[in-house]
Amino acid sequence: MKKLLVVIVLVCPLWLCAQQVDLQNGDSVHLSLSSGADEGIQDTLVVLDNRDEIIIGDTIITDPAATWDDGWRPQPMKAVWLGALFPGLGQIYNRSYWKLPIVYGGIMGCVYAIAWNGKMYNDYKQAYWDILMDATLSTDPTKSYNAVLPKGYTVEMMGGRNTYTQTLNNKQNLYRRYRDIGIVATVAVYALSLIDAFVDAQLFDFDISPDLSMNVSPQLYYDYMNHQRSAEMHLAITIK
Repeated sequence: MKKLLVVIVLVCPLWLCAQQVDLQNGDSVHLSLSSGADEGIQDTLVVLDNRDEIIIGDTIITDPAATWDDGWRPQPMKAVWLGALFPGLGQIYNRSYWKLPIVYGGIMGCVYAIAWNGKMYNDYKQAYWDILMDATLSTDPTKSYNAVLPKGYTVEMMGGRNTYTQTLNNKQNLYRRYRDIGIVATVAVYALSLIDAFVDAQLFDFDISPDLSMNVSPQLYYDYMNHQRSAEMHLAITIK
C-alpha cells in the first residue's frame, strides 16, 4: 500500500507533463490506480500556484526558481566601516538602495543649514564689530551694519545706535546657535546612517513572512485566590 502511494506521488507530475494540461490555481486532478490487491486506489493533485509551487496531498514541492537565493549575506561590521568611509556606502552594501535618498537628503539639508546660518552669523558678527568700532555712524549702504538692515530701514528706525547694536549682538548669537545645531544634526544623521547599516545587516535574515501573526481576542480570567472572574484582552504573537 505504502509503495503504491509513493509511486502515485512520483508519477503524478510526470503524467501531467506528458498530458500538457494547462492548470489554474485551485484546479485538482483525480487519479485512479488499481492493482491485483487493491482496487480503486485514488489520489488527488491540487494546484496551489502554477507559477511558484504545487501541492500533492499534504506535500508541498516548491519551484526552485521561486526561492532563488545567491547565498550572499551582509556582514554588519563591514557595513558600518563602509558607511563610516562615506555616507550611504553601508546602505549600498546592504542593497537597501531606497534608503539613499533619505541619507543624502538629510545630510544635504543639514549642510545647507550650516552654510546659510554660518553666513548670516558672519554678516551680523562683522556688523556688530563695525558699529562698535565706528565713532560716527556711516551712511554708506555698503557698510556692514547698514547692509544687514531690512530694506527701507535706517539705524534710527531700529531704535537708535544702542538698541541696534544690541539687536546685532542678539542676531549673531542666534545664527551661531542655529549653525551649531546644524552641525549636531549632521553628526546625528551620519551616526543614524551607521546604526541603520548595522541593524539592517543584522536583520537581513529576519523572517517577515505572513507566518508572523498577531491575534487579539477577549478572555476570561479566574482568580483562584479570591474566587473571582474578570474579563481581559488576550494578545498572542506567533513567530515562526
